[in-house]
Amino acid sequence: MEMEIKVKGITRRWLLNVLTVFIGVVCMVEILIAIFIHRYFYNSVKDAALTYSRSFTVLSNCTKSEFPAFAKEFAERFEHKDRLEIQVLDTNGRVIASTSGFLPKEQEMPDYELALKSSSSSATHYGKTPSGEKIMAGTSILPDTGNGSNGAVRWIVSLEAVDRQCGMLVALSIAVGIGVVAFATISGLYFIRSIVHPIQEVSNIARKIAMGDFKARIKVKDTDEIGELCDSINYMASELAHAENMKNEFISSVSHELRTPLTAIKGWGETVKSALDKDPALVNKGLDIILSEADRLSSLVEELLDFSRMQSGRLSMNMKPIDILAELGEAVLMYNEFARQQKIELTYMEPEYLPPVYGDGDRLKQVFINILDNAIKYTNEGGQVLVNAYEEEGCIRITISDTGVGIPAAALDRVKEKFFKANKTVSGSGIGLAVADEIVKQHNGFLFIESKENVGTTVTIVLPIYTGEEDKQESSTPVVDIPPTSVIPKTEELKERENQ
Repeated sequence: MEMEIKVKGITRRWLLNVLTVFIGVVCMVEILIAIFIHRYFYNSVKDAALTYSRSFTVLSNCTKSEFPAFAKEFAERFEHKDRLEIQVLDTNGRVIASTSGFLPKEQEMPDYELALKSSSSSATHYGKTPSGEKIMAGTSILPDTGNGSNGAVRWIVSLEAVDRQCGMLVALSIAVGIGVVAFATISGLYFIRSIVHPIQEVSNIARKIAMGDFKARIKVKDTDEIGELCDSINYMASELAHAENMKNEFISSVSHELRTPLTAIKGWGETVKSALDKDPALVNKGLDIILSEADRLSSLVEELLDFSRMQSGRLSMNMKPIDILAELGEAVLMYNEFARQQKIELTYMEPEYLPPVYGDGDRLKQVFINILDNAIKYTNEGGQVLVNAYEEEGCIRITISDTGVGIPAAALDRVKEKFFKANKTVSGSGIGLAVADEIVKQHNGFLFIESKENVGTTVTIVLPIYTGEEDKQESSTPVVDIPPTSVIPKTEELKERENQ
């Protein structure tokens, strides 16, 4: 089933947040550049005009009678007439000389009026001529040297060419800004697409996996973080597929384990019903088998409950100092008869004494029973099972070795995983070793498995010796009054199972 996931959030957020801010910053920069260009050129024009007009300040040394003649002479000799116009005003504010050669009859001179009032005796004005030409005008009042000739020097500059040059530079700046925004947009969208498209594919595959299609895989094209994410999802799909297969095998195995005693109970129930008051011996035998199979069912259910408690972290432990030899000896005793019936030699190398350990005796016995049951089940007729216990380096080591079929090397690292069964031809739920390993871990111990196919298997349990410090610490696992039931059938049940 194809599923399209429309990922719009990343692109929209990028457009609204990143690109909008970036465009705003570019616009601010463009405005600042335009202001800078305008001020730079206008100030340059003003500075140049003031420099040119400064040569006329020598007129302040002329007498009142000499002032008009010298003003005209300076105006005629001015070399930069093509750049600006300079006017010389008398003390009454009338233009008496001009570098343009024409004396205006009437003109507005706001800059002259401002200069008269200014403390610096100078002022600048921006305006337009009667023809509409934009100009910059400035007036400097000549200093009074006592000659009575302190008129004024006024300069006028056309801003049309300056504005055209400013406009060209601002337009060029805007074009560069638009190019930067366009490049950022295109590269950003390309980058976003390089993220969004893989995310769309990841979303599609993840939904397929969520719907149970564990064969779906993502095609990894990159080696960056997205590529690592794709690899992780593909690995997750593989593990889920493996877990699904193990779950299905577990359900099938448990169903078979439940069906076998139920079939026996139903069959013997009908037999007992038909034999009532006719064959008391057959009735008694049938009832014994029914009770034995009921115990078998109870054991399997208890094993499943223990596994459930383990998964939820509620596996109960009643911790106290215990005699580990007593628990191990009882477990071996339970299997002596079963091993004899299977024609397997069960040998227990019991030491005279071992220090106590701090733990739950029933739970540890459950571990021993589980391992002994596996050792006998996977050992052929005429084989051997050897149990040994000894102290070493402050720990109790218990080894249970068999000469059975062994475990393939490829499966050895996974035999303690839940639902995993290395040999599917032998009955069992596949969770016994997982529960046993968890129990040993909660005793701060270790469970090691060494095996070679067609040679045998050795299981080693290492438990720390009780030192007394454990009593001072509160157990992190709550004590629940739920006595564990042995996961192995009773000896009577084993006999009846052999007779079926």
